[in-house]
Amino acid sequence: MTTTATPASSPVAPAPRRSVIPGGTLYRGKEGMWSWVLHRITGVGLYFFLLVHILDTALIRVSPEAYNIVIGAYQTPIMGVAEIGLVAAVVFHAFNGLRIILVDFWNIGTRIHKSMFYVVLGLWLATMIAFTPRHLMNVFGW
Repeated sequence: MTTTATPASSPVAPAPRRSVIPGGTLYRGKEGMWSWVLHRITGVGLYFFLLVHILDTALIRVSPEAYNIVIGAYQTPIMGVAEIGLVAAVVFHAFNGLRIILVDFWNIGTRIHKSMFYVVLGLWLATMIAFTPRHLMNVFGW
């Protein structure tokens, strides 16, 4: 025996909703989320830099000639410009680390964490504006 459902008795499935992703990201966070993401990215980047730095410094014990070749590669203008990225990561990670300490241990830190994030960005930008031209003068001999 077959039964056919009438339109009145069958449940109507709602139309699928389009997901609107705010700010073009998967997460809905704001300053706190971006602070966390940038802190993790700079931390991982600094970890890998330190790993490479330790390995190339240890190379002097294995072969001083190979060490000199590696150091010669680091003294190119491309690596000089890459050092700006390294300094940018170190400075942001340091300032944001201080912000995290204040959020954790200062009784009003959680209430003003958004404004402290903008202070971190301001200090980072001021530091980079002061550092970059002087560093480029040394790299390119201006």
